[in-house]
Amino acid sequence: MKRIFSVALAAALVWLPVPAAHGVGTSASSAVLMDAGSGRVLYQSNAHEPRLIASITKLMTALVALESGHALDEVVTIDPAWTGVEGSSIYLKAGEQVTLETLLYGMLLRSGNDAATAVAGFCGGTVESFVVQMNEKAAQLGMEDSAFANPSGLNEEGHHSSAWDMALLARACLENETLSKIVATKSIALGGRIFTNHNKLLWRYQGCIGMKTGFTEKAGRTLVSAAERDGLTLVCVTLNDPSDWADHAALFDYGFAEFESRSLLCAGETLCRLPVSGGLISFCPAVVEEDFSLCLAPGEEVRRELVMNRASLTAPVRQGTPLGEVVYYQEQTVVGRAPLTAGRSIEDVQVAPLGLWESLKGRLQELSCL
Repeated sequence: MKRIFSVALAAALVWLPVPAAHGVGTSASSAVLMDAGSGRVLYQSNAHEPRLIASITKLMTALVALESGHALDEVVTIDPAWTGVEGSSIYLKAGEQVTLETLLYGMLLRSGNDAATAVAGFCGGTVESFVVQMNEKAAQLGMEDSAFANPSGLNEEGHHSSAWDMALLARACLENETLSKIVATKSIALGGRIFTNHNKLLWRYQGCIGMKTGFTEKAGRTLVSAAERDGLTLVCVTLNDPSDWADHAALFDYGFAEFESRSLLCAGETLCRLPVSGGLISFCPAVVEEDFSLCLAPGEEVRRELVMNRASLTAPVRQGTPLGEVVYYQEQTVVGRAPLTAGRSIEDVQVAPLGLWESLKGRLQELSCL
């Protein structure tokens, strides 16, 4: 899957008008359908209302753990305090040794609360320290409606999120190759245990690439899912939804029927050239480093503007130097951004000729000996 664009764009998309989703609705207290690539919201209902989220919390736990620097094959010795946790479990025993990979699969597929606690305790030093990191990551992702109090999602004072925020988190999870692989796994045997994914959409909906289920009596059924078709990846979140399987399928059907992924830029494409003073070459190409596409309805038009950091360059210039960005608009609303960088290195004319003349001198000496 193409690399998901920076979640910082989500802040710019908060005020983007949501297209009218005629005939689409859910049984959820809160719901969001979002394009994973751009962060564009295609459907929302009570999207920013803070609510209990149950075990979809474990997506944040997994993301923070995988960014902690610990390797999947590291062996974890289970602390007694990590066992016997309320709710769903993979039945860890004190003193048992399991890999971090086994704990992550047990947490995300079987939704083991003991596995989530062990992951937090191991990767954070203490569970409490890990929860601090979860909240720091939420702030980094722009999850303004969220606060985390534990790594499992059990009901607790000060533990909540919103459908909007969980969609932002889902986009970040899809960027993580290991995490996106785990949540898309239907079943796996690890460390003498067999884990089967609770997400029935993996079997029921064509193109589903997983994510996470959740349930407590107070939170109701919560679900984060993702699906991809024809280059378009959508994220769906419902909170307190008794008909979540059907609602997610209906929202995905709407999204794939009404929108498309439209390719606008190709990696390496030159959008302009900046003059260079003092260099062997007079102009430097400003290129886009990665393929860029937007989620648009058929016939929907966008315009683009180049916003450059400078009007000219002075040698030496190094390839990859940030030069600005291309910004896409629908009317006056920003709907996408892509960074522009120097497409080549350009040496200083005062330095490069020395090497050039030395090379020519050596070649003339060779010819004189023939």
